Amino acid sequence: MKLRAYLLMTFVVAVWGSTFVLIKGALADATPAAFNLIRMTLAFALLAVAYHRSWRTIRRSHIAAGALVGLCLAAGYQFQTIGLVRTTPSKSAFITGLVVVLVPLFSIVPALRPPGARAPRWNAFLGAALAFLGILFLTSPSVAGNAFPLSLLPDLSSMNLGDILTFGCAIAFAFHCIALGHVSPRIPFKPLAILQVGFCSLFMAASLPFIERPHVHFTARLIIALVIAAALATAAAFSIQSWAQSVLPSTHIALLLTLEPVFAWITSFLVTGERLGLRPASGALLILVGIALTELVPQPHVPTAHEA
Repeated sequence: MKLRAYLLMTFVVAVWGSTFVLIKGALADATPAAFNLIRMTLAFALLAVAYHRSWRTIRRSHIAAGALVGLCLAAGYQFQTIGLVRTTPSKSAFITGLVVVLVPLFSIVPALRPPGARAPRWNAFLGAALAFLGILFLTSPSVAGNAFPLSLLPDLSSMNLGDILTFGCAIAFAFHCIALGHVSPRIPFKPLAILQVGFCSLFMAASLPFIERPHVHFTARLIIALVIAAALATAAAFSIQSWAQSVLPSTHIALLLTLEPVFAWITSFLVTGERLGLRPASGALLILVGIALTELVPQPHVPTAHEA
């Protein structure tokens, strides 16, 4: 049973990692917010059919919780996909991976901690510092003309808008994880899955006119990306991850999630030939070390995967 859970979770993480490259290509045929809306609507339809017996179990008290979680989820995907237009798949994945660091860091605020959770420990702060340094190395070159150690200073003027938007995505997904930590003990998984993805679709539809002038040109590339993103990376992955968390320790799940940016970089290298120089590669490694350090020592709350 545990071996099956490990294998399925590794498959899920590989799917999540590979979708960065897949969606990056599909965005040539659709604007980001329009892509997200179609993706989430398809995922909601799949979950609504798969969990059709759970509709009758939805209570009025569940609706507000589902709306809150869906709002955080929508914000995360909007920031991520719009940012992906302007940055590379591997950068997007590594920055998004910071959600594992941000959740325990935000737990400094007592009101944000799930009931019974403790304040973050020393490793959360050290992991956050290493991850932040990794972001600087990954997204910006050093200041030209300076000798070591001044050469380590980043040239922040080269950090692009896509990198900043993707960091906003990591913050939104962190709040999504925190919100799930509060509401998931009170709401059965299946109704919560239906509600959060449904409300996510509604918020995406409402925000679409304010974000962009939507454009969709249906091509084979776009249809394949939508099907994989909706069916595999959202509906199926969310179900598998929830089942795996009932079998495996939460810390093992969280550490498996650190492989997502690695799979993203491997896919980007194989498909697009993207290469990381010494400085950005060092930044990516620092982010992974920061994430692993945050999760190796038990924390007050281990986040649910940001893909839902």
